[in-house]
Amino acid sequence: MNRRHFLMTAGAALTLPFGRSGWVLRAAEPAHGKRLVVIFLRGAVDGMSVVVPYGDDAYYDLRRSIALKPPGRDNGVLDLDRHFGLHPALAPLMPHWQAGTLAFVHACGSPDPTRSHFDAQLYMENGTPGRGATSEGWLNRLLGALPGPHSAAQAVSFGPQMPRILTGPQPVANIALGNAAEKPLAIDRPAVADAFAQLYGGDDKMSRTFQQGMEARKQMAADMEDDHEQMVANNGAPLPQGFPDDAARLARMMRQDPAIRVAFLGLGGWDTHVNQGAAEGQLANRLKPLGEGLSKLVTGLGPAYQDTLIVVMSEFGRTAHENGNGGTDHGHGNVMWLLGGSVVGGKVHGTWPGLSQDRLYQQRDLAVTTDFRAVLGPAVIRHLNLPDGTAASLFPGALNVIQGGGAPVLIRA
Repeated sequence: MNRRHFLMTAGAALTLPFGRSGWVLRAAEPAHGKRLVVIFLRGAVDGMSVVVPYGDDAYYDLRRSIALKPPGRDNGVLDLDRHFGLHPALAPLMPHWQAGTLAFVHACGSPDPTRSHFDAQLYMENGTPGRGATSEGWLNRLLGALPGPHSAAQAVSFGPQMPRILTGPQPVANIALGNAAEKPLAIDRPAVADAFAQLYGGDDKMSRTFQQGMEARKQMAADMEDDHEQMVANNGAPLPQGFPDDAARLARMMRQDPAIRVAFLGLGGWDTHVNQGAAEGQLANRLKPLGEGLSKLVTGLGPAYQDTLIVVMSEFGRTAHENGNGGTDHGHGNVMWLLGGSVVGGKVHGTWPGLSQDRLYQQRDLAVTTDFRAVLGPAVIRHLNLPDGTAASLFPGALNVIQGGGAPVLIRA
């Protein structure tokens, strides 16, 4: 094992706990106030059930049993603009829509035609559709473009392993969730810690990266002691599982630690081939905690929400028509969500292609009329006040897509 690979292994071992203790990273120096949170819905959420095109007559012809009813009907959608409606399970988000800080981009997605979850997620995370060999994720490239010192505290990923979207040369803290949050790691053993300290005790770049990670972990150990009284009150019982609780803790971390610039969280369970349901059922049961969690994230951020951009995305949409099992299969176009104080909200952006047979992609899916890179590139750099040319470096080979002029303006100046 060479030294570089050994350091990468060591960095992966510095997974940070994030669970019952509510530990918080604290930075030695404050950073700029603008933040970005990306939530990836793995499994391809049905965007046509999230933001429902009830004003398109073909929608009800294509979905005889799983179509959501129009506004004003029992279990009907929540009206957005007299053409689109929000799934009723996402009712906690309506105040943000009405306040103008929630927007959607419909018929948005990747130009790559793959229906493979693995490939589609890879392309949306590395930012180069059709090119799986790209080694860095676009969020890691973004970290390299941010001004100021680059430390392990500037970006956090929540989950069991580092996602491709954050893979790259910039340091990232990977934070475990749920029952894994409080398990000790190999680096916590004195002998292992001493060995690493001797190996990386110098002043070179790799040694400094390791030392920053260890300092962050020591700080969290102190935070654990601060939260001990709360843990005793819980009598050892974990907090309820699910996104609402994780989102509330994420908000707390970001509110207390100004160094956190970027956060990522993946949520699974959106591959609804069977018994998808409509206003109630499998999909609704997943959307409900998602909506509650996003609302808790907004509320928990407090004033920091005005300086935060939250993006919700998924690898592709689902078939326009329902299948024979009361579900939907792998599709193409989808809907992207944006929340934040700088968002041009209260609007469903993008060009709606329609659902008539001649307008469907490959005669089965919602067509993609807005490339996801044309949304993310300008929105992220405008929100973070980065130079215009940064978007092209985040998404190599997409300069024409980003500067094509067809993408909506989603972030206020």
